[in-house]
Amino acid sequence: MLDFLAENNLCGQAILRIVSCGNAIIAELLRLSEFIPAVFRLKDRADQQKYGDIIFDFSYFKGPELWESKLDAKPELQDLDEEFRENNIEIVTRFYLAFQSVHKYIVDLNRYLDDLNEGVYIQQTLETVLLNEDGKQLLCEALYLYGVMLLVIDQKIEGEVRERMLVSYYRYSAARSSADSNMDDICKLLRSTGYSSQPGAKRPSNYPESYFQRVPINESFISMVIGRLRSDDIYNQVSAYPLPEHRSTALANQAAMLYVILYFEPSILHTHQAKMREIVDKYFPDNWVISIYMGITVNLVDAWEPYKAAKTALNNTLDLSNVREQASRYATVSERVHAQVQQFLKEGYLREEMVLDNIPKLLNCLRDCNVAIRWLMLHTADSACDPNNKRLRQIKDQILTDSRYNPRILFQLLLDTAQFEFILKEMFKQMLSEKQTKWEHYKKEGSERMTELADVFSGVKPLTRVEKNENLQAWFREISKQILSLNYDDSTAAGRKTVQLIQALEEVQEFHQLESNLQVCQFLADTRKFLHQMIRTINIKEEVLITMQIVGDLSFAWQLIDSFTSIMQESIRVNPSMVTKLRATFLKLASALDLPLLRINQANSPDLLSVSQYYSGELVSYVRKVLQIIPESMFTSLLKIIKLQTHDIIEVPTRLDKDKLRDYAQLGPRYEVAKLTHAISIFTEGILMMKTTLVGIIKVDPKQLLEDGIRKELVKRVAFALHRGLIFNPRAKPSELMPKLKELGATMDGFHRSFEYIQDYVNIYGLKIWQEEVSRIINYNVEQECNNFLRTKIQDWQSMYQSTHIPIPKFTPVDESVTFIGRLCREILRITDPKMTCHIDQLNTWYDMKTHQEVTSSRLFSEIQTTLGTFGLNGLDRLLCFMIVKELQNFLSMFQKIILRDRTVQDTLKTLMNAVSPLKSIVANSNKIYFSAIAKTQKIWTAYLEAIMKVGQMQILRQQIANELNYSCRFDSKHLAAALENLNKALLADIEAHYQDPSLPYPKEDNTLLYEITAYLEAAGIHNPLNKIYITTKRLPYFPIVNFLFLIAQLPKLQYNKNLGMVCRKPTDPVDWPPLVLGLLTLLKQFHSRYTEQFLALIGQFICSTVEQCTSQKIPEIPADVVGALLFLEDYVRYTKLPRRVAEAHVPNFIFDEFRTVL
Repeated sequence: MLDFLAENNLCGQAILRIVSCGNAIIAELLRLSEFIPAVFRLKDRADQQKYGDIIFDFSYFKGPELWESKLDAKPELQDLDEEFRENNIEIVTRFYLAFQSVHKYIVDLNRYLDDLNEGVYIQQTLETVLLNEDGKQLLCEALYLYGVMLLVIDQKIEGEVRERMLVSYYRYSAARSSADSNMDDICKLLRSTGYSSQPGAKRPSNYPESYFQRVPINESFISMVIGRLRSDDIYNQVSAYPLPEHRSTALANQAAMLYVILYFEPSILHTHQAKMREIVDKYFPDNWVISIYMGITVNLVDAWEPYKAAKTALNNTLDLSNVREQASRYATVSERVHAQVQQFLKEGYLREEMVLDNIPKLLNCLRDCNVAIRWLMLHTADSACDPNNKRLRQIKDQILTDSRYNPRILFQLLLDTAQFEFILKEMFKQMLSEKQTKWEHYKKEGSERMTELADVFSGVKPLTRVEKNENLQAWFREISKQILSLNYDDSTAAGRKTVQLIQALEEVQEFHQLESNLQVCQFLADTRKFLHQMIRTINIKEEVLITMQIVGDLSFAWQLIDSFTSIMQESIRVNPSMVTKLRATFLKLASALDLPLLRINQANSPDLLSVSQYYSGELVSYVRKVLQIIPESMFTSLLKIIKLQTHDIIEVPTRLDKDKLRDYAQLGPRYEVAKLTHAISIFTEGILMMKTTLVGIIKVDPKQLLEDGIRKELVKRVAFALHRGLIFNPRAKPSELMPKLKELGATMDGFHRSFEYIQDYVNIYGLKIWQEEVSRIINYNVEQECNNFLRTKIQDWQSMYQSTHIPIPKFTPVDESVTFIGRLCREILRITDPKMTCHIDQLNTWYDMKTHQEVTSSRLFSEIQTTLGTFGLNGLDRLLCFMIVKELQNFLSMFQKIILRDRTVQDTLKTLMNAVSPLKSIVANSNKIYFSAIAKTQKIWTAYLEAIMKVGQMQILRQQIANELNYSCRFDSKHLAAALENLNKALLADIEAHYQDPSLPYPKEDNTLLYEITAYLEAAGIHNPLNKIYITTKRLPYFPIVNFLFLIAQLPKLQYNKNLGMVCRKPTDPVDWPPLVLGLLTLLKQFHSRYTEQFLALIGQFICSTVEQCTSQKIPEIPADVVGALLFLEDYVRYTKLPRRVAEAHVPNFIFDEFRTVL
C-alpha cells in the first residue's frame, strides 16, 4: 500500500492540507487578536457617543432598512460612517477573511469525510485511514484544531466585537452581494456565545458544546476519533518515556486533543461514567492542569465542573491525599535531579567517553527534570487558577505547601536543565557528524598495531629479544585482517565481531604468557582500547537526539514563561553574564515552534513562512522584553553620571595654582563616575556574550538586540520628557511657554550629552541613534496630531514612524490636542492671538495690545530649534499647514452660508457692482456708495475678520519658522543649503524653459524628484509659505468685491503711525494689520489670479475716487482710509515680492510716491 503521506496519495495529501491550513488559521487568529481596533469594543463613553449609532451588533440584521434609514436622515452620521469605513475597511476585511477561513475549514473537513464515505478515494474508507498511523494522527488533529480555533476565537476576540466587525464588513463591503458569499453561515458560526475571558466572569450554560455544534459534523467520525484517542498511543510517545510514572507526560499532547474533542460529544462528559473513568485513569491520574495549544492552559477542575461523569471521574485524582502525594513526589524529584544536573554542568565533567558510557543515565535525568518542571509550572500557574473559585484555591495552596514551591528555585532548575540539554545536544550533533571518520580511524590504528605485532614475532625486527613464533605471527596477521574487514554500515554484525576480537586478544595474552614483554602487552592493550572505542562510536545513534527533542518540549510554557520574567530580569541585573544561560532557555522555548509547523512543512504549504515568522517574532519579542532590563539599568546609571557631570564635577581650567589642585581633583565624584561607567560596560558585555542565535527562523544578533534595547529605552524616556515638559496652563500670566521650553531644553541636552558620553563604552553610534529616534518620535507625534484633520487616518500599524520592536509610547491627551506638538502649537497660537496682541513686522515681535508689553518674539523659534531640533520646527510647520487648510475650508463654508444664501447681502453686492463698473472709471459720490454698502453688510464682517486673521496669524508663524530653519541650515550645514538653493533654481529654470518650449525636458508623472526636493526645501526653510496653495477651490461669485468691501470696512479701525505703520485705533475693537494683510493675501492666492486683479482694481478705483472727491471738495489732506488702502497695496507688493508696477496699474504712481510726504 502507498505511503499515506506520499505526494501521489490523494487521500493523505487532502487531509494533510486541511490540517496544515488549520495550524495557519490559528496563527492568523492569534496575530489578528493583537490588532482589534479599540472602537469596536465601545469601552469608553466618548466612543459610545461618537460611534454608537454606526457600529451595530447582530440586532442590525433584524431590520437593516430601519437602521440605514436612521443613518440617511442625518448627514453628519453619514459623513462619520464614510470616514469610519475608509479608516477600518482594511483591518475589518482581514478579520472577515480569517473568520471565513474558519468556516471554510470545517466545510472542507466535512466534504473530505463525505468523500471518504462515498468512496471517492479508491480503497480508502474512514476505517482504513484510522488504521494507518499517519492517517489516524491527521484525522484526530483535524477535528482537534477546529475545536482549538473556536476556543481561540472566543478567548481572544469577544463575541460582541466579532458581531460588530461582521456587521461592519457586511455594510461596507461590496463582496457581500456575490453569489458565493457565505456570510450567513459565518455569522451563524461566530455569533456571540456570551463567554467572557475576564476573570470572575460567569460561564454560559452548555458552553462550549453548543458552540461546537453550530456546524454539524459526522457523529460516527467523532466517536471513532475519541475511541482511537482513548485506546491508542497515536504518536508512539511512550517509547521516549519508558518509566510508568512518566506516562501522563508522554501522553500529554494526546490528552489535550481528547479534552477538546470531548466537547463535540458532550454526552460522554455528562453520563458515561466508565469511559470517563478510563480516560482519567489513563491521562489524568496525577495532573489536572493541561496545555491545549501553544501554552493555552486549562484547569480541568473548573472546565469539567458542569459535567457529572467527568467531575466524578476526576475526584480520585483530586483526592487530597493524592494531591499531597504528587506535590511531595515532585518536590523530592526536583531536588534530586537539580543536584545531579548541577554536578553534570561542572566544568570538564561532560566528556565524550563519560557521555557515551552513560547515555541511559543522562537521558533519565533529563526526563525527570522536564517532567518535574512541567508538572510544577502547570499546577502552580496563576493563569490556571481562578482566584474566585474556592476549591481551586485550596488545591493550589495545598500544592504550594507540599511541594515547598519557590519560583526562583524552579526557574534555576529550568535554566540548568536547558543548559544541560543544550550542551548534550551540541555534543551529540558533533559526535554524529564525526562518527564514521572516528570509527575508520580507530579501525586503522587497531589493524596497524596487529600488523606491527605480527612483524615483531617474525624475528626479523631488531626490536627486543622476541623469539620467532610463526603461529603467533600468522594469528596476529589474521586478526589485523579481521579488524580491517569490519563493516561500518552493518553496525550490529560489526559490534558483535568487535566484542569477539576483544575477547580473543585477552585470551592470547594469557595463553602465550605474553605478559613478560611489556611492549607486546602495551600493543595489545592499545588495540583493545581502540576496539572499545569502536563499539562506543557505533552506539552513537540519532534516536538519542530525537528522544531529547521529545522530552525537552517546552510548548506548554509558551505563555506561562512570562510569569518568570521578573526573576530573569532580576538575575540579569545582579549578574549580566546570566544571559548566556538564558540563551539555552530561549532555544528550548523555540522548540515549541515544531508543533504548529510540522504539518505545514509536510504539506509544503506557502503558509510556512508567515506562520513561522509569527511565532518566531513572538518569541523574539519576549527575548527583547527580558533583555530590556539591560538598557533600563544602563539608563539608570547614566542619569546618575549626568547628574554628577553637570552638578558636581567642576571643569578644570587650563591654568591653575598648585595648591588648588586637590580641590579640582574631586576624587570622590570622579571615582563614582568611573564606577558607574564600568557597570554600564559590564551590562553591555553581558548581552554581547549571548552569541548570534537562530530563534525559530529569525536570527537574533546580540549587538542589534542591545542597540534596539537602548533605542527603546531612549524613546520611552524622551517621549515621556516631551509629553510631561509641554503641558501648559492656559490661564497662566505670563505664559509658561518660554520657561517650559528652557527646562525641556536642559533635559534633552542632558540626554544628548549622556548619549555622547556612553557611545564609546557601548560601541554604538550615539549621534546617529539620537537623531533617528528623536526625529521618529517627533514625526510620529506630528502624524498623530494631523490625524485630527484627516478623513482617512493613519493607524499605528500603517505608520512609517511606529515600530513593534521600538514602540513610541502613546499618552492620554490632557486637552483638545492629541500630543505634545499640538499643545505647543496651540499655546503659541494662544499667546500670539491677533485679538489680544499686535505684531510689529520690523521687529518680528508680538506686543500686548492693552499693556504694550512684549509677549514673544522670534527668539521663541530659536528656543524651539534648540529644544526640539529641526524636526520639531518642521513638524510644527506641517501642523500649521493642516490648521490653515482647516481654517480655509471653514471659511469657504461660511462664505456659502452668510453671503451666497443671504438675499439682502446679494442685493447690496449687486447694487455696488453696478455702481463701480467699469472698474477703470471714477465713482461719483463715492463715499456715500461705499459706506452705505458697508453699513448694509455690517453683520457679516465679525466672523469674516476672525477667519482671515487666524489664517494670517498662522502664516506669520510659518514665515518665522522658515526664517529660523533657513538661518540654522546655513549656519550648521552651509553646503546643504547652497546645494539645495542651486538645485532649486536650476529645476525652476528648466521648468520655465519647458513651458516656453515644450520640446525641452520636464519631470514625468512617475518621477518623484519635485515631491522629494520639496520636503528638503521645506526642512531647510527655502520656501515662501505665502505662495503655497492650500486648498482647491471652485469659482465663487462676488468674491473680489466682498473682500474689497471687507478691507475698507476694517480700515476705520486702524490708524497710521510713522514708526510702527498701521496699528489698532482702540484695543476694545482689536484688528492687527500684518495678519489681516497676510490672511487676505493667502485667501486670494487660493483662487484664480483674475480675482486678485479685480480686487486690486477695486482698491485702485476706491483710492482714485476718494482722492478725486477730496480735491473737488478742496479737503487738503488725504483721508485715513485712502492711506490704509495705499499701505495695503504697498505691503501686498512687498509680501508677494511682485514688481511695483502691479500696483501702479491701478493707482497713479505720483500718488504712491507722494502720499508718505503728506502724512
